[in-house]
Amino acid sequence: MAKVAFLGLGVMGYPMAGHLVKAGHTVTVYNRTAAKAEAWAEAHGGATAPTPAAAAAGQDFVMSCVGNDDDLREVCAGEAGALAAMQPGSVFVDHTTVSAKVTRQMAALADSHQVSFVDAPVSGGQAGAENGQLSVMCGGDAGAYQRAEPVIAAYSKICRRLGESGAGQMTKMANQIAIAGLVQGLSEALHFAEKAGLDGRAVVEVISQGAAGSWQMSNRYETMLDDKFEHGFAVDWMRKDLNICLSTADETGASLPVTALVDQFYKDVQKMGGGRWDTSSLFKRLRRMG
Repeated sequence: MAKVAFLGLGVMGYPMAGHLVKAGHTVTVYNRTAAKAEAWAEAHGGATAPTPAAAAAGQDFVMSCVGNDDDLREVCAGEAGALAAMQPGSVFVDHTTVSAKVTRQMAALADSHQVSFVDAPVSGGQAGAENGQLSVMCGGDAGAYQRAEPVIAAYSKICRRLGESGAGQMTKMANQIAIAGLVQGLSEALHFAEKAGLDGRAVVEVISQGAAGSWQMSNRYETMLDDKFEHGFAVDWMRKDLNICLSTADETGASLPVTALVDQFYKDVQKMGGGRWDTSSLFKRLRRMG
């Protein structure tokens, strides 16, 4: 079993860190709001630390799951950042969805401290984190990945290395691109069914068994029809991710016309006051449009 620090106890990180304890690892947590770290320690029996550096000192692995590029820079390289405090030969595993650019910057900084850096964004949402069933897509040194994978296994159903530093983040962008189009397509299908006077549930019961079926359809159609949108990844976070997708596409020359369009639809949802609604709220936008 390993000594592990976990930085960031949001809706994903909180249960992920708990799974590490259940797997037998010794876990120290850091969270920007100390009260949440203390509540986690009371619930799971781990330790807390006042800074990322204090959490990281002496650990075999440091896991992070924070908000965005700036948050990652702060926990890695801020005034009390983790990387400078980590012991040579240890591994930093970042589960945040961030740009490949900042990932490579932090990987280079980690290397200067004789620390390995694995970018390992996740998919599966809050339910996947709570059930220990996340899909984890990784980039970085193969040896570091092989060492980290048994630890990541505490909360993953699949974990794969896709290439060198940044490959995990690039794969997560592909994931978000696919989701954006799927959710818009599902929203339009349900909207069309309603306008045609059909029973949306009956429609889904039939079409979900054919080529139209998807995870989004199976897990979101009922809450969408019930006008409930507090069941998943928030629109504000999705727009953050899609902006990374679109910026990266500009750099690589990829064409993402549907993604760009859906990003604007999510902007409409934000204007409706739905920044914290889940991504299936694209359907609510269509309903409001009539």
